[in-house]
Amino acid sequence: MSRRRRFKQQLTLQDRLSAWVKQIEEQASRLPPGPERDALLKKARQADVANHLHDWVISPGLQPPK
Repeated sequence: MSRRRRFKQQLTLQDRLSAWVKQIEEQASRLPPGPERDALLKKARQADVANHLHDWVISPGLQPPK
């Protein structure tokens, strides 16, 4: 059985998601209105929401139940 090659990420998941969202939004801005553009914008919104949820989860205001 071959061993899985490991890869250490240089950027955090949030940084990579943010960069990906910018790239996708830029691609979508070049497309004419239609289903393909809508699909790209939906993916970008989902990734952006994931980033915001992560920020919310790690925020100091969120406390575990006592």
